[in-house]
Amino acid sequence: MEDNTPLFSPIGIIRTPFATLEGMPIQPAGARDAVGRLELDPELAPALADLDGFSHIYLLYRFHAATGFSPTVTPYLDTTPHGLFATRAPRRPNPIGLSLVEVVSVAGNVVTVRGIDVLDGTPLLDIKPYAPAFDAPAGPVRAGWMEGRAAAVAATRADDRFVSPA
Repeated sequence: MEDNTPLFSPIGIIRTPFATLEGMPIQPAGARDAVGRLELDPELAPALADLDGFSHIYLLYRFHAATGFSPTVTPYLDTTPHGLFATRAPRRPNPIGLSLVEVVSVAGNVVTVRGIDVLDGTPLLDIKPYAPAFDAPAGPVRAGWMEGRAAAVAATRADDRFVSPA
């Protein structure tokens, strides 16, 4: 397959209390009280206008500590292997992460957020506002193999299973 992927440049850096992958939350639901900062390039400060009107934002970022991937993985919330694209495992063909976090404040080129589940120093690629009218599907939804595991997310912490091989 030919790689026609455009190159992305980080718009800033994500600062969090998590210096190592092991032991950090695996999803924002497990990091409800964790506070972090999005430090954008100063020239992008005007792009943050009106963001404080939203309670939550999506962060798109690069899993910079992950390389390589496997088409099947055993995710943190299960003991059975699943197809990579049916998981949120960080080692992916395009190591892009997605988190939904709460906006605490916006000042200059810095956004303070709560519910952050990201490794400190992670390159930030984009920010998008959460809009319930657009983002919450109408009607029944299915969660596949993740069904019934919501309570486990808050208590589950990362181990070394997705650390990139040396």
